[in-house]
Amino acid sequence: MAMLQQQIIEELKVQPTIDVEQEIRKSIDFLKEYAKYHPFLKGFVLGISGGQDSTLTGKLAQMAIDELNEEAGASSYSFWAVRLPYGKQFDEKDCQDALDFIQPTKVYTVNIKNAVDASVNALLEAGITLSDFAKGNEKARERMKVQYSIAASNDGVVLGTDHAAEAVTGFYTKYGDGGADLMPIFRLNKRQGRAILKHLNCPVHLYEKVPTADLEENRPALPDEAALGVTYEQIDDYLEGKEIPEQAREKLEGHYLRSMHKRNMPITVFDDFWKQ
Repeated sequence: MAMLQQQIIEELKVQPTIDVEQEIRKSIDFLKEYAKYHPFLKGFVLGISGGQDSTLTGKLAQMAIDELNEEAGASSYSFWAVRLPYGKQFDEKDCQDALDFIQPTKVYTVNIKNAVDASVNALLEAGITLSDFAKGNEKARERMKVQYSIAASNDGVVLGTDHAAEAVTGFYTKYGDGGADLMPIFRLNKRQGRAILKHLNCPVHLYEKVPTADLEENRPALPDEAALGVTYEQIDDYLEGKEIPEQAREKLEGHYLRSMHKRNMPITVFDDFWKQ
């Protein structure tokens, strides 16, 4: 195994194989321990997109909440699931199916279209025209802003859906979907997340659907794999220490190196890691 591949695997804490039940327990116990350690905390907030990652994270969060309430003997904790469409979402049925599977304590729906369009127009008035790609990042950041507002209003914290196959490529918006308080599925790759959802009897179409960020209006529902130029099967194989085609390896490692800034805290005058 090449040195960079080993470094990435160690950084992202990926295991070549997992025990599904142990990983479920690990995420649930992590959330419960955090909640018990912070007496002010009343629950977790997460945006539900209808895709694999938010479905998995949401289900684990609700399972943790159910256990916390059972142990407390009262409905002391809540999981607030949030729908955050920009106008009308093309896969809204998947979102509703995900919510039916998760059974969250409460669901909020906040349409971000007016807020995003207002931001785009305010920038335009200042002489800044956003590209379609940059507007997509505006959407992601608006969604996270809403989640933090809901968390602040309910004494909650915001969950993120970042996992190893996403982290290695930096395929998320900095301070958007990449910004959260807790990352319960960090360490898992895409196929491991699918295995957990299958074990939890999730509807098959939710974890077998083609992953898409769906942020760009000029390329609606663009598959992640098309945007990345590498498949999730190849990414997962790489993260499990396996050999992948040279072209895919170069593409993947290029994404990793270019997105280092997303995986680091803001740089201070005492930091020099960025020079490496």
